[in-house]
Amino acid sequence: MLDRWARLLTEHIHAHCGQMTREPTGQLVHPYTVPSSPNSPFYSRALWDWDSWSISIVLGQVEADTDRRAQYAAYEQGCILNFLEHTDEDGVMPIQLTPEGRLTHADPSRAGGFAENMHKPVVAQHAALISQRLGSAEWTRPHLPAIGRFVDRYLESHVHPETALAYWQSDFAVGVDNDPAVFYRPGRSTASVFLNSLLYRELLAYAYLIEELGDPTEAIRRRRQAQDLAAAMSTHLWDERDGTFYSADLALRPIDPGDWLHRGAPRSWASLLLRVDSWPSFLPLWAGMASQAQAEAMVERVRDPRTFRATYGIRSLSRLEKMYDLRASNNPSNWLGPIWGISNYMVFRGLVKYGFDEDAREIAEKTVRLFGHDLETSGGLHEFYHPDSGEPIMTKGFQNWNFLVLNMLAWLEDRVTITEF
Repeated sequence: MLDRWARLLTEHIHAHCGQMTREPTGQLVHPYTVPSSPNSPFYSRALWDWDSWSISIVLGQVEADTDRRAQYAAYEQGCILNFLEHTDEDGVMPIQLTPEGRLTHADPSRAGGFAENMHKPVVAQHAALISQRLGSAEWTRPHLPAIGRFVDRYLESHVHPETALAYWQSDFAVGVDNDPAVFYRPGRSTASVFLNSLLYRELLAYAYLIEELGDPTEAIRRRRQAQDLAAAMSTHLWDERDGTFYSADLALRPIDPGDWLHRGAPRSWASLLLRVDSWPSFLPLWAGMASQAQAEAMVERVRDPRTFRATYGIRSLSRLEKMYDLRASNNPSNWLGPIWGISNYMVFRGLVKYGFDEDAREIAEKTVRLFGHDLETSGGLHEFYHPDSGEPIMTKGFQNWNFLVLNMLAWLEDRVTITEF
């Protein structure tokens, strides 16, 4: 059965991955990618931030499987170029672009005080991924200053001085849409483990690009910034009691030496852990910044059926959380327990990175079963699923990071496996 689903998925992805490509249109003057087929009611026209990055990981695997090097490079590079052309001089980059406009909630620019979220920190990672596959980063040379401004905008305007951790400006378009550690919380109050894991890898990817283009001194400085961020994450986001990483609450009143109520014993802590057990807690494994001891503690949580382990992979929120909820929702999408292709994949990658191959194999095989059965019975894939029954919850025609099952299959079959930077 698993072999049949593996063949079915491989054939389907090879045949249909091109449905995620789009030609230049409107303000999108470069070819680009979208998360779903043209027949899907959602996501079929817009260029999205971390979605386009994950699509490139898939397209790289298709090229490796079919020996068609750089077949999709123009579309992948075009995603980055489209975003860069709509990035302002301060490095503020949009989260999403359509042929006619962009997704907005408030003004993210300097005029708005940089008080809204921007493109997730995966631009340098996306560029590095493409460059590694092409064998050269030279195509990024004209664009490196703009990528640098984007990275620096995070470091200068999205980082909490006391903890040195990045925070979300608001709960708008944070990727894991209704993550309770962010959703409905005050602006600039959450040092998200998801955001900081991405930013850590972004700094390393930017250092790689800089070094490839001939500036090893600046590359060292950027790697040190990544190391400093990793140290801050271990200091403020690691919970020794529970053996996991959590996001942190930054919404503390400033220390006021003149305040008679507090001056006798002012706080000595810069943040408080938000003990919400959700799948981004595993992203420090994917990022490679966790220690081996931390990884060994966290793998026990992957194995626990009371919390994350499910019939079809990793629940997006622990079943023990009071917020656990499997209902269909869009804008925001529901990450309160359903299975998502991207969470299965990124937890899988983290386990591989730290040598937990059997646990990784289990998640990969469950993902093959989930998507293989859906494809066989419905003729397509969906956005998210019931973790125990495998029933699709919504959005037929979603492709995007579901197609990362192809990269999992390559690993399961001990073939050349394309991975993110």
